[in-house]
Amino acid sequence: MEKIVLIDGHSILNRAYYGVPDLTNSDGLHTNAVYGFLNIMFKILDEEKPDYFAVAFDLKAPTFRHKMYEQYKGTRKPMQEELRQQVPVIKEMLEAMQVPLMMLEGYEADDLLGTVAKKAEADGLEAVVVSGDRDLLQLATDHIMIRIPKTKKGGTEIEDYHTADVIEKYQVTPIQIIELKALMGDSSDNIPGIPGVGEKTATKLVAEYGCIENAYAHVDEIKPNKARESLRDHYDMAQMSKELATINIHSPFELDMEKARMTDLYTKEAFELCKKLEFKNMLSRFEVSQEEHNHTAESFHMTSDLTQAQEWLEKLKKEQQIGFYLLSDEKQEFCGLAVSGKEETFFFCNQGFLTEQYLTSALEELIETAEQAVTLQLKRQLRFLQLSESAKKKILDGAISAYLLNPLKGEYPYEDLAKDYMKELIPGAAELLGKIKISDLNAEDERLSLLACYQSHTALHSMSVMLERLQGEEMERLFEEMEMPLVYTLAGMEKEGIRADAGILKEYAQKLGEKMQELEQEIYAEAGDTFNINSPKQLGNILFEKLQLPGSKKTKSGYSTAADILENLAPDYPIVQKVLDYRQVAKLKSTYADGLAAFIGEDGRIHGTFHQTVTATGRISSTDPNLQNIPIRTEMGRLFRKVFLPKEGCIFVDADYSQIELRVLAALSGDEALIHAFQNNIDIHTLTASQVFHTPLDQVTPLQRRNAKAVNFGIVYGISAFGLSQDLKISRKEASEYINNYFASYPKIKEFLDQAVVTAKEQGYIATYYHRRRPVPELTSSNFMQRSFGERIAMNSPIQGTAADIIKLAMIRVDQRLHSENLKARLVLQVHDELLVEAPVEEEARVREILHEEMMGVTDFPVEMDIDIQSGSDWYEAH
Repeated sequence: MEKIVLIDGHSILNRAYYGVPDLTNSDGLHTNAVYGFLNIMFKILDEEKPDYFAVAFDLKAPTFRHKMYEQYKGTRKPMQEELRQQVPVIKEMLEAMQVPLMMLEGYEADDLLGTVAKKAEADGLEAVVVSGDRDLLQLATDHIMIRIPKTKKGGTEIEDYHTADVIEKYQVTPIQIIELKALMGDSSDNIPGIPGVGEKTATKLVAEYGCIENAYAHVDEIKPNKARESLRDHYDMAQMSKELATINIHSPFELDMEKARMTDLYTKEAFELCKKLEFKNMLSRFEVSQEEHNHTAESFHMTSDLTQAQEWLEKLKKEQQIGFYLLSDEKQEFCGLAVSGKEETFFFCNQGFLTEQYLTSALEELIETAEQAVTLQLKRQLRFLQLSESAKKKILDGAISAYLLNPLKGEYPYEDLAKDYMKELIPGAAELLGKIKISDLNAEDERLSLLACYQSHTALHSMSVMLERLQGEEMERLFEEMEMPLVYTLAGMEKEGIRADAGILKEYAQKLGEKMQELEQEIYAEAGDTFNINSPKQLGNILFEKLQLPGSKKTKSGYSTAADILENLAPDYPIVQKVLDYRQVAKLKSTYADGLAAFIGEDGRIHGTFHQTVTATGRISSTDPNLQNIPIRTEMGRLFRKVFLPKEGCIFVDADYSQIELRVLAALSGDEALIHAFQNNIDIHTLTASQVFHTPLDQVTPLQRRNAKAVNFGIVYGISAFGLSQDLKISRKEASEYINNYFASYPKIKEFLDQAVVTAKEQGYIATYYHRRRPVPELTSSNFMQRSFGERIAMNSPIQGTAADIIKLAMIRVDQRLHSENLKARLVLQVHDELLVEAPVEEEARVREILHEEMMGVTDFPVEMDIDIQSGSDWYEAH
């Protein structure tokens, strides 16, 4: 038998919207509902392999049901804007896939699905109807299956219903689903039913009498009395509800079966739309050849011949602007060089006479002769180059400019830049290579050539558009004077690395292991039982069932043992504090004592990676390992800094900005009281405590100062009264009073924060002092929690972002001074507001002077950027 699959469009789109986390593409278009819909659709089609396929949608026009009952579906909330904007997108996608859309004014999608499914059954076809709406169960037969997707953790689960399945689950036949609705109503569609009859009673009546007409004919026999009286008094409502709930299987709609016949969904148009929506993991479903969707590669050329290479290089010397890309593999081994001119791109294989040294020298010469050179991901290529200071100033990194223009993406692959700034659809690395590693390919493999050429070509031809945008958004100076010089500073830090003592790490690992065993035995003694402390389920059972501790929160998998729950219990229950201590020790051992050892290189140093295109605020992040995350809040965690040592004859000099974000807040808000406090070295937390708690300055208690500190830093992060009450373990009313008193003491801060929210709502973004933009799409969300989050972003981004910009400028200036004065000292680490320099002992005094001058002189704010400088024979001692 042939088979037709019919999908209830709005129902599945709605289910996908609430089942998939919010996604947006580079243009800010919400895409999660479309993405989820396609995943469900592909899953169904892969399983069913139908001969025919169509999707039904509702239209905005009123249906015959609205004319019958004005309040029909009247309780439904308006569609959320983020979902509404995706309806035309899924329709466009389906049309691109040549899938017929079923719509008819005056009728609902359900009616069209019912009409087509029943006709298909009559014509000898199997029908599969996919919807999240259980009303459609009335259509189920032995040849019509209703499939209802349910979002579960880890994917989508689908419930299948033929006639027997409906009877088993609901104790009524499919057609009797209508009778149930007639009696019990349906709140989602605002079908009234009759008063006082719920699902249980309705099921009992339908099982006994079959239909409402028969039930009414025997109304005097009905029990309970309440149901009897309700049906007698409101039979007209039951009749109307039945009509509203009945799917019209004879609607005047006819599906063109030839147009519905399954063909190849994976068309060129659908492929391009998937690219536009940035559904990268769906592209593998398409077998669109490179020639079909892209002609760029026709201008690419490859050689491993020296004579031809020399001809091409001479040709490139005449270009005023070049693009380039040095290709390396996973092991950072050089593979070849791509260079783009205005019309053509050339790839030079690392083969024969075209050695790494020859090609990198040739590139250095090209950069010197060109007016401008553009690439992507410059920092990873610098290990192959020896650039003069003049050459460095000519190079621009397209990935960094793309990051400034849209800092929310996190990744900036060349194919996205080509799409966003060149309107070109080109294959990404995943499409070109699949699961093959670069290191597995021959040097002359065309895929390597294409990969490098696309990078180079995209870098060159997207940059003019991005520079124009940066200029229009007042970020050109930020790009050229902060972000580009920072590339060289970070590359130098990665190359330098930081020395780590494997012996000390091993010793810590052993001590921490012993501490874990000790805590383990103490916990077992308190519990009176042995169990797996790392198992939340077993731990929950011990704490909340066996020991009967209060404050439990039951989840599907057992009792929650989340940190916030345990922290509330810890002061009163020693076993809970020991569990928290055990977790902390275990984390220190696995992440740091054991984890850091794997990153120590042959030179005894850790060469981590610093990222400048990851965080939305502009802060630098660190991976492999994350050295910015070395714990400092506990003494046990701080001891890990003893692992990091300067090389022989050197010392660490550590400079840390003092309260940088509060100083930035004072400067940006212009609040005279806060500025005066910083200018006169008044302890800001003591002053705030005095103001908030109405206490003379010399009578502020340590507790009041601690609470005021939480308020000060909470304000920077846009904290709410609820958040502050949780932090300080006080009532929400008290926390609200603290915040109100704070704003009364520093009125211009309140004005500044309120204005930041207004500005972000008007512009769609908020900016730092240095014009770095942070889009705030959350402010337009229909979800209250999302909007509140957006308001906090609007308040804290100018402060955090400006602080991040200041530390970046300080890094560049310190690094350049160390080099310009020919010192051997080098910047080796940046952690939030702290810079760590490894300096020969004899250079310590000069390094201190440079740190003082450059870090404090980086801004012209009315508030001085004060720093604390320490030295030591290890990082612990220096901090």
